[in-house]
Amino acid sequence: MDLYEEIVRLRKEGRRGAVATIVNVRGSIPSFKTAKMLVRDDGSIVGTIGGGCVEAEVWQAAREVMESEKPRTLTFDLNQDPKNDTGLVCGGTLEIFVEPVLPPADLYIFGAGHVAASLYKVARIAGFDVTIIDDREAYANRERFPEAQQVIAADFDKAAAEIMPGESSYIVIVTRGHRDDMRMLRWAVQTPARYIGMIGSKRKVITIFKELQQEGLPAHLFDRVHSPVGLDIGAITPEEIAVSITAELIAKRRKVERDLPHMSWFHRHERESEPKSVEPKSTPSKI
Repeated sequence: MDLYEEIVRLRKEGRRGAVATIVNVRGSIPSFKTAKMLVRDDGSIVGTIGGGCVEAEVWQAAREVMESEKPRTLTFDLNQDPKNDTGLVCGGTLEIFVEPVLPPADLYIFGAGHVAASLYKVARIAGFDVTIIDDREAYANRERFPEAQQVIAADFDKAAAEIMPGESSYIVIVTRGHRDDMRMLRWAVQTPARYIGMIGSKRKVITIFKELQQEGLPAHLFDRVHSPVGLDIGAITPEEIAVSITAELIAKRRKVERDLPHMSWFHRHERESEPKSVEPKSTPSKI
């Protein structure tokens, strides 16, 4: 089986993997420089980097790289480390680079107005595969979105029924009205999408959340909704709003862990409501 073809197949299927490559060799090893091994998300492998305990340790590291989505470099001294001696050891050292294989970052934009048109351009530059959905053919067409992955001109509910967002998918809701935003959010929060964002004022967001919860949707489903959508950079124009949204998409894709200036009132409120540690007051010593 061709390793590169298998990588392409995994990505088309929306699956994950990790590729381990021997990048540096000193001395004799039971393989060769540039040897590769692909570890699929189900644990199966294609190729080999020499077998033995080294390969087993790299396999485990590959699983961790899939989860963290960040590459790692491993170094093995086959001459000094007894645990690597399985009868295949030749006394050399090697470095192995393990990099993640990730499915495409699919961005589904519901709405094809001014903000959507700008977001499509900026997000594409940032590496997202964009699909545009709107029920107006005058807006959802190839003339306006020539390089989109898909342009769907259909009723929002019907279009959503044909879309299957995965764990690497991103959803941004910027339709022209409250009713359509609520319809799409109702659907979006029940998908495994990595990111869900909805444009709107604090009042609109609270109203929609309450209405959907009254329908029976659990409150916890809305914890991961970014609304108002985007990072708080003072954006006003559609172009600026597109930049703020794309910045938030990138932060989510790269798993940024530090606090960011989210536009979402709910995210800010959650941070502000967290108990803050108080430095204990020093007690003056008695003399």
